Amino acid sequence: MTRLTLTALSTLILTGCDRIDSLLWQPKTTPTQWCESMPCVELFSSGVTLTQPTSTLLIYFLGLMWLWVGWRFWQRDNEQKSRRWWSIAMTLGGIAAISAGTSYQAFGFELKCTEREFCTWTSWWEIAYLAMQVGSVNAMLAGVAYACTKGLMRRLLLTYGLANTVIYCCVAAVGAFLPNRFMISFEMLVLFSTPAFLACFLINGWRYINNKSNKDNILLRAWIIMFVTNALYFGYLLLGYTQILWSKGFWFSENDVLHVLMLVWVWYVGTAVVSVMADAESQSPSLDDHAFINKH
Repeated sequence: MTRLTLTALSTLILTGCDRIDSLLWQPKTTPTQWCESMPCVELFSSGVTLTQPTSTLLIYFLGLMWLWVGWRFWQRDNEQKSRRWWSIAMTLGGIAAISAGTSYQAFGFELKCTEREFCTWTSWWEIAYLAMQVGSVNAMLAGVAYACTKGLMRRLLLTYGLANTVIYCCVAAVGAFLPNRFMISFEMLVLFSTPAFLACFLINGWRYINNKSNKDNILLRAWIIMFVTNALYFGYLLLGYTQILWSKGFWFSENDVLHVLMLVWVWYVGTAVVSVMADAESQSPSLDDHAFINKH
């Protein structure tokens, strides 16, 4: 009975893994049309097509920057849980960036178009990116919880971060196996990630207004940079500059805008945030739960 159950489950998983291939690029795009819509070059006469070579270099460099900052937090751990969580966050973010770059940029053609009549919309590399990116965001929230809160407020934030990560991974898994385009979209990622960033912004903003601490000032600037980055990304996307520039033979996509600005953010985190991050127990002032609740 157990063997039969495992066999049925394995068959379901293997069958489900192929289902995301039924989500096609819209409008339907042939491999030839794919390489007309973005730069494609053969990789060292290997027969392998590299997509968006300049964007590939940028996203892989960004991924390495995330990993470097994660290592810096880990090196300066000093038994601080806030720094450990930021190390986890930046490491997950780095792996997510490299995974995204592999499918969205570097080997997008190979993963989505090779030996197909029409190119597919996504791949498992992108599903992995989505899950790790949400995990990264909630790990940052945990880092802020340990650095800036205590007691009930900290427990609420940590519980929310864990629940948000688990629920999103379930949503992404279901979306991949059904498949459902919206459930594994960047928009769904934004919906699950935004509350954590807003919570961090409000916590550090409230603390800075009341205490004028250097730690909150630096963290607040980090969230402002993040919000500006996303606003410029969506602005560039909606204005259609990627297609306008590509029609003139110059490739600089909305993802490139995002990645260039994210390099600024990651550098800021790795030089400024890492220098002030410490648990609330070891560095005052800290957020008082009752005062926070009374003011709201």
